[in-house]
Amino acid sequence: MSRLQADYRSSSETGESGKMERKFFVGGNWKMNGSRESIGGIMSFLKQGPLSPDSEVVVAPPSLYLSLVREGLPPSVGVAAQNCYKAEKGAFTGEISPQMILDLGVEWVILGHSERRNIFGETDEMVGEKVGFALSSGLKVIACLGELLSEREGGKTEEVVARQLKAITAHVKDWSKVVIAYEPVWAIGTGRTATPEQAQEVHLFLRKLLAENISAAIAAETRIIYGGSVNAGNCTTLAAQSDVDGFLVGGASLKADFVKIVNAKDCSTQEQAVV
Repeated sequence: MSRLQADYRSSSETGESGKMERKFFVGGNWKMNGSRESIGGIMSFLKQGPLSPDSEVVVAPPSLYLSLVREGLPPSVGVAAQNCYKAEKGAFTGEISPQMILDLGVEWVILGHSERRNIFGETDEMVGEKVGFALSSGLKVIACLGELLSEREGGKTEEVVARQLKAITAHVKDWSKVVIAYEPVWAIGTGRTATPEQAQEVHLFLRKLLAENISAAIAAETRIIYGGSVNAGNCTTLAAQSDVDGFLVGGASLKADFVKIVNAKDCSTQEQAVV
């Protein structure tokens, strides 16, 4: 644990972190998966649930199916686009705008996902600009960040996520509309998950950065969620970490076990009570 983290932990342990005020958040990123038929099945198990009322749930289908999903799910389940551009309209072939997303009744967008950064070449600056434009347009944002395996092995995790967070914070005015998703790239879709301790360490570091660079109140209120091979088997132990406020789930969000992940915080709380 770095000195920066240790200093913040001393205050959060005295009750200043506001943990109880942060509602558990679970996002399902369907990525480039789904058909009308398979999405119908996903919506069926989401509606059947039961989904904990103590968890905010947001699912992100491919853009072609945003209307289908928004119209097919109850208002209690939010819907997100997986990406958008930093302009209202124009000659940007293949892109969609925040205004188009809002026109469908969709309120959220995922930005800065590692696949956008590492496959499609989006820079920290581009991600920050997109976050700013989406927020100013009226969308709520799940802003992603995380390090490569080589960066973790090189001891650069804190340096990388600090740089990525700085690029995002420069464009945020209303933090109540932002959820930060820490997704170590080496754990996405690999079956390799950060240990609960590794996740907690980085989440605490990010919260400390928010406290130092924005305010203690924003640090206490902002939800920081974990993504990276989250599944029904590991979600409860991850949810038990004090600074893990939920998950951004990939492949497991396409399966009925996603309901268990949504309810992970309830299960974790019950297990702690038994102990």
